[in-house]
Amino acid sequence: MPPLRDSGADPEAERPEYAGQYRLEARLGSGGMGVVHVARSSSGLSLAVKVIHAEFAQDSEFRGRFRQEVAAARRVSGAFTAPVVDADPDAERPWMATLHIPGPTLSDHVKRNGPLAPNEVRKLAAGLAEALRDIHRAGVVHRDLKPSNVLLAADGPKVIDFGISRPSDSEMRTETGKLIGTPPFMAPEQFQRPREVGPAADVFALGSVLVHAATGSGPFDSESPYLVAYQVVHDEADLTGVPQELAPLIESCLAKDPEDRPTPGELMELLHTEIHTELDLGLPPVPRVPSASGRPPVSTSARIPAQRQPAGTDSAPSPAEATHVRARTARPPDPPEETGRNGRNGGNGRGGRAGPAGRTGPEADGGAGRTRRRWPVWAAVALLITGAGAFVGVRALSPGDDAGLQTRAPQAEAEIRPWHTTVAHRPDGHRSEMPFCAAGSGAVFCSLSGLRAGRFDAATGRVSWHRDGKVVPRTDTPPTAPVLSGGLLYVWTADSKRLEALDPTAKGKGVTRWSQDLSGYEGGAAVIGDRVLLCAGDGTVTALDSATHRQRWRKRYPAHTPATLFSYGDPRTVYAVDLTPDSKGTQITAISLKDGAVRWARRLPGSLTPAGVGSSGALYFTAATPEQPFTTIAVVRYDPRTGHPRRIPLATPLDGTVTAAVHGETVYVLAEGGSLQAVGERKWSTETSVSRASAPVLSDNRLYFTAADGRLLAVDTRTGALLGQTSPRLAADRHNGYLETLPAPVVDAHHGRVFASAPDGTVFAAQTKDPSRW
Repeated sequence: MPPLRDSGADPEAERPEYAGQYRLEARLGSGGMGVVHVARSSSGLSLAVKVIHAEFAQDSEFRGRFRQEVAAARRVSGAFTAPVVDADPDAERPWMATLHIPGPTLSDHVKRNGPLAPNEVRKLAAGLAEALRDIHRAGVVHRDLKPSNVLLAADGPKVIDFGISRPSDSEMRTETGKLIGTPPFMAPEQFQRPREVGPAADVFALGSVLVHAATGSGPFDSESPYLVAYQVVHDEADLTGVPQELAPLIESCLAKDPEDRPTPGELMELLHTEIHTELDLGLPPVPRVPSASGRPPVSTSARIPAQRQPAGTDSAPSPAEATHVRARTARPPDPPEETGRNGRNGGNGRGGRAGPAGRTGPEADGGAGRTRRRWPVWAAVALLITGAGAFVGVRALSPGDDAGLQTRAPQAEAEIRPWHTTVAHRPDGHRSEMPFCAAGSGAVFCSLSGLRAGRFDAATGRVSWHRDGKVVPRTDTPPTAPVLSGGLLYVWTADSKRLEALDPTAKGKGVTRWSQDLSGYEGGAAVIGDRVLLCAGDGTVTALDSATHRQRWRKRYPAHTPATLFSYGDPRTVYAVDLTPDSKGTQITAISLKDGAVRWARRLPGSLTPAGVGSSGALYFTAATPEQPFTTIAVVRYDPRTGHPRRIPLATPLDGTVTAAVHGETVYVLAEGGSLQAVGERKWSTETSVSRASAPVLSDNRLYFTAADGRLLAVDTRTGALLGQTSPRLAADRHNGYLETLPAPVVDAHHGRVFASAPDGTVFAAQTKDPSRW
């Protein structure tokens, strides 16, 4: 790779002798945020070491972002990227070292030699498709795939540049000043709904990269990035010069609707090309920079990338005492002018209605057409489970495994016998889904599309019974966890159009005891405590006894249309939380679960996301500013007894979607980049090196969460120390999609067990006594 351009900084000031233990042998160049040097490890590995400019090293917010990006880069290190060897984001001058990758960038090669031949474009497409499949499996969305971020190595293309902040290098920014990508290679949803960008955006970028490789220019070209943005959203791609045999495939990648684009796995099947075939490009020798040792270092892959939002998907909130889901109501995608500025959902880019506590786009409220917020947690489901805690999900498997539900024999470990059980299988080509689970009555109960419900013994994982259901296409809203209430197991059908109460006992075999059509309830149904709450679109809530299904009360709450309900801690109270019509405040209403009476109501300034209730009865929220709606900067504590809110700043602002859990008077905030902060009575900050995680679950001074690769992690809530983690549980031979929502673990504190799920299609149990033995 040719040297990076000089930034104009003082060369001597920008050339430290060491980065950690690595002696910097030669300077390759500089970018907007740092300088890249050649170094060697003690074993002789040739490294590319990126050292951040001194001016940015003094910025605490940048350090926090750099720390998150280092963790994300570690997660995607593999055969298709530049592996991270070492890093120290807390050094006086933060740095990161990767292995060097010989070869120029695709951008440089096209400039020097012209477009690739059709067969080389095909090989490039196959290699990048496999690279994206691997990256997405790790739970990461690149968001800035472009020719300068593709290295043409001897063993195939490598994808680099995973998001270190570079605020001065981009011409296109969001209204908040946050860099979101490179306009000619961005997907329409990155301009329209930047908070809803998913893996399909990388496929769109792949299509643009292939056009550039085949023609020397992109499908959307203009000197103005704003004109490019308009073209990407509204105009058809210019495929002039693209080989005829590749045009249909590239055109499918450039579909405006994310749902119409193929997945990387589907692209691989279409191409039928061996991925690791060497690209015979006839390249001239790669320029070398002499090293102090006399050995010729090679060009580096450690580039200074642009900042982008972490890959997101919203997860469930911390454990509590009810589950809520709104019926999914399909509607056309949002028009271009609706950017979802207040949205917090990390969906796949479709503009349909989200889950129970937040919506985007015009609401069905008599034509008012106001834009409502899509809560990061409640948009899909607001999950609050009685007793045992949160919920569990796993990805559906393809039919390559043994048919039928299966259980591996448990192995002895302390007092607990760990087990893992395959939950469901999927036909070939079916996009992956995650069953959601709950625990109670000595069992784990799971549901997903195609499996109405299944009962698994909590001690052994053996299947007690399972009820098959209809397999439906995956939608923007994830499945809903079953809920135990009134001696029954409540489950939602996969399309969320019906609520059913099943017999949960082993002898009952899941027989349906009662069902309710939800088509007339735009807000869906919530099972909270001993009540089934049916939420109509006009804010009317009908409460039924969860054991007898007799109506207990019926009330209308005009400030919430439909009401978005959740419950924490106090089983007597349910809360409705929603963004105000002017989008400048958050309306909170406390409702008596017994009779529906309003206990109190309050409008708080700002756009707040519920986090939980403290031991004092105070409500906690995470908060952003209007200038930075996608950056969480504080926790807000509201005490209903005094009526006064208090704002507690975070130690470091957190970009992207965050999830939170409350214990005592401490809020534990987990960001997508892996940063975890304790705010309140306890104050600490740590890095988990998990780029995407589920919502955290608290139990006995432990905080548990699940990573996108199937790891279960435990953190000490008193110190932030990592206590243990299980091995990854990825399905190595599966390429059937990306999991937008990661399920939180379920903790059975009484029996010392924690249940979690993984992308390999299993639910598994581990002991809580000593996570270091996992």
